[in-house]
Amino acid sequence: MKICCIGAGYVGGPTMAVIAEKCPDITVTVVDINRQRIDAWNSDTLPVYEPGLDATVRAARGRNLFFSTEVDTAIREADIVFISVNTPTKTYGEGAGRAADLKYIELCARRIAEVSDSSKIIVEKSTVPVRTADVVRQILAASAKPGCSFQVLSNPEFLAEGTAIADLQLPDRVLIGGDTASPAGLAAIEKLASVYARWIPRERILSTNVWSSELSKLTANAFLAQRISSINAISQLCEATGADVDEVARAIGRDSRIGPKFLKSSVGFGGSCFQKDILNLVYLCQFFGLPEVAAYWEAVVKMNDHQKRRFTRRVVTTMFNTVSGKKIGVLGFAFKKDTNDTRESAAIYVCADLLEEQAALTVFDPKVTEKGIREDVGAVLAERGHDAEALLARLTVADSAEAATRDSHAVLVLTEWDQFKSLDFKAIYAGMKKPAFLFDGRNILDIPALRALGFTAHGIGKGS
Repeated sequence: MKICCIGAGYVGGPTMAVIAEKCPDITVTVVDINRQRIDAWNSDTLPVYEPGLDATVRAARGRNLFFSTEVDTAIREADIVFISVNTPTKTYGEGAGRAADLKYIELCARRIAEVSDSSKIIVEKSTVPVRTADVVRQILAASAKPGCSFQVLSNPEFLAEGTAIADLQLPDRVLIGGDTASPAGLAAIEKLASVYARWIPRERILSTNVWSSELSKLTANAFLAQRISSINAISQLCEATGADVDEVARAIGRDSRIGPKFLKSSVGFGGSCFQKDILNLVYLCQFFGLPEVAAYWEAVVKMNDHQKRRFTRRVVTTMFNTVSGKKIGVLGFAFKKDTNDTRESAAIYVCADLLEEQAALTVFDPKVTEKGIREDVGAVLAERGHDAEALLARLTVADSAEAATRDSHAVLVLTEWDQFKSLDFKAIYAGMKKPAFLFDGRNILDIPALRALGFTAHGIGKGS
């Protein structure tokens, strides 16, 4: 068997690496038109940071795992073609700001039909709106060469960045959606299921119709994001009443009907999926004439945006209503620990807000590059109508947490990297301007202990 994956990003690369590692008799080729990205996958410095990924790639690369820009050849030779390209939120036309932009999915479908000389199974791995498979199927059917037929499956990813390799090696479930009403559809589902069954118990491989599979991905992310926005909403009430949001979360998390996961209050969720998928869900509800349902899910995103603005506002008001000319050390820029992904990271918006307030920022993140930090913040500033280059002159990037906090008036913790928990805050306090402020945007530090050292310290949902 030969597998081709179109798209060498955060999903395609790790997923195919694990399949290749677990199935040494299957040839897996990851293709992308981005030569720089493919070169990185073939180098010692992978374009994606993920614990365990480097060892997984090294185990299979050159044996049965290949990264290439030869897109047409890989498609033509494959039995199964995964589509794992970006599906960003539209920035133009109908559904701008909410609907998923499917232009890359459509381009892939047309390319597959154009170059394929034999029948294939096409697998949607990208997160897509409900009924996208029908669009792909229509394009393939209209453009297929004589004798070529295609079965389209939905196989959404349920990966959490930072634990993606573990999620792939022992997932809660693998979901495969296909045409369950036809023998050909059932055969295609079984063929893909047999690949995963090499290392995943059969009871964890679920099959549904295509539409249920596509909607399940959006729904899963919406439910997870909803829990975060819910606990963040309660964090504000905790601050107003003197309750501790961590204690509240622990208490309700012991209820077996609720459970403890995704109840960690913070400056807000980020990443490539949650906001994008919820907005896509909002658009679908509006499209199908369900305004009340759309408003319900849109409120999850609004609460998340509010939490980020509220954090910045608290920093400014606590520091005597001005941060102009003050140095602020920012610890963490990735949207979560154990990844170099910054997409929709809360840190981007907090940094942009503080630069607008004329603060001087020094940022440290162990995995995010200076180029990435400056590009992300600059894009938001430009979108807001600012001279991004002028404001970015007040942003520097440090090579350590100690350097980022030295001579600062305040420290912000915006990513929950484990190394930040073990910092010598006594030494950090000694090297800061006084009074020294600390704002823990991830609730990973001992606020009372920090206050005992002399900090004016604040967490999320922990009162004043």
